[in-house]
Order: sequence, then C-alpha cells, then structure tokens
Amino acid sequence: MSLGSPAFLLVAALLVAFGIWSIERARRVRNARDLAYSDLAFLRRALGERDIATSLLRAGWIVGLALAGLALARPHLMLPVPIHDGAVVLCIDTSGSMASTDIAPTRALAARAAARSFIEEMASGERVAIVAFSGAASLIQPLTARHATAIAALDTLPAPNGPTAIGDALALAGSLLGQRGPRTVVLVTDGVNNTGIDPLAAASSLGERGIHVDTVGIGTNSGSLIPGTSEAAGIDASALRAYARASGGRFVRVENASELRGALGALGRVTSFERKSVDVSLGTAFVGALLLALAALAALGWGKTP
Repeated sequence: MSLGSPAFLLVAALLVAFGIWSIERARRVRNARDLAYSDLAFLRRALGERDIATSLLRAGWIVGLALAGLALARPHLMLPVPIHDGAVVLCIDTSGSMASTDIAPTRALAARAAARSFIEEMASGERVAIVAFSGAASLIQPLTARHATAIAALDTLPAPNGPTAIGDALALAGSLLGQRGPRTVVLVTDGVNNTGIDPLAAASSLGERGIHVDTVGIGTNSGSLIPGTSEAAGIDASALRAYARASGGRFVRVENASELRGALGALGRVTSFERKSVDVSLGTAFVGALLLALAALAALGWGKTP
C-alpha cells in the first residue's frame, strides 16, 4: 500500500488517540458511577472482567476512526483493473489444412466463429487487428477499437488454400504492435509450419519485446484428409507449445468448436486486466463510517457504551 498524502497520517493518529481517550474517559465515568451504587460491579471491572460486547464496541469505534483518518491520507493499493489501451492481434490460419472437417463444419469456419465471439467479448476500448496467413501473411484488419468493424472484417478472410507460414504471420503481427502497453498475439492454427521464416525465432523476438504469443492448436488426430488432396490434416502441438513458451504466452489445444470458443474467450479475459495503483480512499472512508455507524447502533441496542 502507498499513500498519496502521507502527512494526513498524523490526523489519523490523532483521531485514534482521541477515540481511545474518549473511551477511557467514558469507562472511568462509568466506574465512578458503579462505585457509588454498587461495590460489586466496580470490583468486577477492577479485577479485569470484560464484557465481550463492550470490547467489540470499543474495537469498532477505534478501527472506524482509524480508517476514517487513513482515508485522508489517500491510500493506494495495487489491484487488477480493466485495461482500455490493450492491443491484440488475431492471427488466423487460412492454409489448405484448415478446410479439414475434423472440427465441424470445418476448421476454418470454426475458427472464424470463435474469433467473432472473442472480439465481441473484448473490453471496451481494447484494440484488435486481424492477420490471415497461408503461404504468406496478409493484414485483414488494422488495429481498431471499433469491434463491429473488426467483426465485419472476418467475412473477408480468404478460403483455405496453400501452405502455412506461421513465422510470417507472427512477424507481421509484431509490426502492428507498439512498444508499450498490454500486447498479445493470439495464433489460431494447426501448427504445421512449412514455409516462410522460422516461427520459433519470430515468437522469441516478440517475447523479447514483452509481447506474449498465445497459441491455440486446432485439430484432431483423426487422420482426416485435406479436401482435394491425399495429405492428412494434422496438428503440431509440440511446435505451438514451443512458440508460446518462447514468448511467455500460453498454449491451448482444442478438438471441437465449443472448446475453441472457450479457449479464445479465456485468452481474451487475460488481456483485459492489469495490476495498477488504485486510490481506495473513498472505500476506506466508507468502511470506517460504516463501522462507526454499526458501533453506534449496537451501543443503542445493547444499552452499552464503549
């Protein structure tokens, strides 16, 4: 915890001291009254017999006064807060293997639907860009905070065709992101890279810039063929795990459309929060006032004074 106006701690100390003095003074007045009317009652207090309710009232008064005074010092706590300047680049595989039907209706259509849900759930103000890649990487949507615009851009994704250049997609994504703020690349692919620059080197380079690469491996080991070919549509989970590890990101493997939507949604929430110093003086003052009010009500109900 840090304080915006630490000089006001003296005020908090004076409030607590005043509260303790007032409670002690009230206790002495009550003891004097008890002595006048009942030697037994005075003896019990003198021997240290404590009433639990009275002790709780005293604690409530003192803590309430301390919090009220602390609020004047403007306390700050490090708390997770929504980020409104974060940037996410969605890299979506559009190579020939994404036409595989092992994930209904196809890997490509499932990825497009999941990307739509991902963007819809993003925090207001968070920016998103879309990169498509097969034999080369292409920019479908530059970074924008207009989520409806990004969702519409998903309809322009090319049909699945050609080889897979994951490294090129990561390099293009990195060129879209600045040097500051929360930045994430979300890679949706089957992970079987077969052209372009080295994806592991590209992921490591992004990690050195503080950009995490979260990889979503889409596909099963069913042995289904890429439509129009005799080639099996596989998935290279170990490679995707390595890309994520090299950049400090996370790897998730999915084998159906529902899992894909859930995985992207979870990654989207990760990019929406950051620990920041938050002024909690108003909350501190409220809790202090609440304790004082409860102590006052309890005192009236129990017929006791601190």
